[in-house]
Amino acid sequence: MAETNDKVLGENERILIVDDVPRNIDLLKEILTEHYQVQIAKSGALALDIIARTMPDLILLDIMMPDMNGFEVCAKIKANPKTADIPVIFLTAVTDPQHEQKGFDVGCVDFITKPITPLTTLARVSTHLKLAEENLRKKQIIDDRTRELGEALESTVGMLGAVSELNDTDTGVHMWRMADYCAALARAMGWEESQVELLKLAAPMHDTGKVGIPHSILKSPNKLTDDEWVIMRQHTVIGYEILRRGEAPLFKLAAEVALGHHERWDGQGYPSKLKGGEIPQSARIVALADVFDALTMVRPYKKSWTIEESFEHIQQVSGTHFDPELVRTFLSIEDELRDIKEKWDAVD
Repeated sequence: MAETNDKVLGENERILIVDDVPRNIDLLKEILTEHYQVQIAKSGALALDIIARTMPDLILLDIMMPDMNGFEVCAKIKANPKTADIPVIFLTAVTDPQHEQKGFDVGCVDFITKPITPLTTLARVSTHLKLAEENLRKKQIIDDRTRELGEALESTVGMLGAVSELNDTDTGVHMWRMADYCAALARAMGWEESQVELLKLAAPMHDTGKVGIPHSILKSPNKLTDDEWVIMRQHTVIGYEILRRGEAPLFKLAAEVALGHHERWDGQGYPSKLKGGEIPQSARIVALADVFDALTMVRPYKKSWTIEESFEHIQQVSGTHFDPELVRTFLSIEDELRDIKEKWDAVD
């Protein structure tokens, strides 16, 4: 069943009868009207139109119809995510195994064999309505648990990001704004949406390793010495060692980003002096988004740059600091980046 959250399950179920033979329709109406709301469609095309508008709770579908047969109608119903959960029972006079197999292959839940009898029809309809209601309840429970887990995971990411900022001057808004920039760039580069969402959660953990860097170095008012820079650069490795312990794909991606987000396209970055395509694209994306956000942020020690100034700087270091292809793509989504900044500036 689909989109039935606004009504009480088991109450006023709607049955759609799809058949081109008037006497079959009349018989089914006589059997069902006392117990259910009944809708009628005399063709597959009309049935699909009714389904799209009213979302029946169960469909009784004749197989042998002109223009569009029952198998074709059922396949279209199941191909649409909004209607895929509506149970379909085929009405048929044919009982051979191949016929039945084809019906189950396209997504039906049962068959009612003609000639139609009241007891069998009511029993099959009642059974599959109850099964559909139970499936909906289970899906709702799964959706609720998934949402709760998602919220818990996002909170965990936020806490890990906050830990990295205890000794730093960034704000929580920076984490999520930068993550939105990463998602926009990854999407523009053709990443699958599931991976975009994963990167959006992984990106805020890129500086997790700063938890292992002394306060005196992170907060130093002076230019760091060579020895202090050696220690500072270890935050990439520390973050990697913390995050790689997680078995979930999210933490594996976050570990990859933590280790590589200070590598440079020309091989002059750290910790491993990786060059060009040796650097994971996830880390290249985070590096670019992180620098852009840092440039456009107000810090205690600097004013914010304008977006135009930031773009100009990024363009200047394309091919040295940043992947040129990422830079071209990043600059091409300026309107989206401005929208993201405007959204988060209203929160900051």
